[in-house]
Amino acid sequence: MSRIYLSPPHLSGAELPHVREAFATNWIAPLGPNVEAFEKEFSARLDVPHALALSSGTSALHLSMMLSDVGPGDTVLCSTFTFVASANPILYQNATPVFIDSDEDTWNMDPNLLAQELDDCARRGRLPKAVVLVHLYGQSADIDPILAACRRHDVTLIEDAAEALGASYKGGSPGAFGKFGIYSFNGNKIITTSGGGMLVSADAESIQRARFLATQGRDPAPHYEHSQMAYNYRMSNVLAGIGRGQLTALDERVRQRRHNYECYREEFQHLPGITFMPEAGYGTSTRWLTVIQLDPAEFGCSAENLRVRLEEQDIESRPAWKPMHLQPLFRDCRHVGGDVSERIFQHGLCLPSGSSLTERERTRVVEAVHEAALHPVETPMNRPV
Repeated sequence: MSRIYLSPPHLSGAELPHVREAFATNWIAPLGPNVEAFEKEFSARLDVPHALALSSGTSALHLSMMLSDVGPGDTVLCSTFTFVASANPILYQNATPVFIDSDEDTWNMDPNLLAQELDDCARRGRLPKAVVLVHLYGQSADIDPILAACRRHDVTLIEDAAEALGASYKGGSPGAFGKFGIYSFNGNKIITTSGGGMLVSADAESIQRARFLATQGRDPAPHYEHSQMAYNYRMSNVLAGIGRGQLTALDERVRQRRHNYECYREEFQHLPGITFMPEAGYGTSTRWLTVIQLDPAEFGCSAENLRVRLEEQDIESRPAWKPMHLQPLFRDCRHVGGDVSERIFQHGLCLPSGSSLTERERTRVVEAVHEAALHPVETPMNRPV
């Protein structure tokens, strides 16, 4: 039996004509017609005024930090339950992250905790420069109260929608509400360009500035003139061609991943001790990854036991994100709350969720989970904190 991967790339066939065109016209170097078209098509798909195609979601986050004037001595509030790429760009700017816990209903940043922290910061006379709101596992956070709290204190909202392309929030797209939104096209995302990202904003001047900073900061001149430090963050014309083809399949990829979730939910409904990541009523999750929580006392083994048992059958699964406030890198950083994200980390497991997952492969996963429930282990494994 071949290995079942967590979330592999899934090509549609619509990518190849754009890539062939890049080769036929010799647009192999960075930038080119595919990049410009991908930006326009992405803007239209998400109904955002401006988009900038970049080398990664991380580079988009870094540029958003720079455009938010984040620098040494500043603080940035950030979701704690996320991948490290959400927080690393704060360190790039020599600023300090403060991590905000999740709520039970969405697993995303708790709006009440954020509002309380911003109020406390205002009373101390030291507001953060920005808030990084992560939309987790394909589900939008509750944006309205978070955006209202940021506006009340004139703090920039940056939306990390790397995992949530194709999701909805009250009829809009997560990533399109704050000052900046970022998306990732990494190989495991819902659509991919192999590697790449996108920065979006309604602010044309900010995107123009980001474009300058992402292209080595070249000043207008016939020669290479540079007056400030900048970066090589642009997407290649070849990868943008892949992105154009992938974008046309976005709705179908969302449908396929939601189908995986629905099948898992039906198959596990009678197993004790399994719960799923909840879906908020204000929008639709893409179910980029199907995430379960296990109660070891009821199910018979821990999430970590189950991960190991799946791996023994050549099935890739992954623990839920380890919160940033538990990471050694951020041991000296302050955090607000933490119990919710810590509990999800201890008991959470991401199941194979790719849009190319076959019924036969999904059946293998289901049978392996049922087998684990029927044959419990004596000593559940705990994840180190």
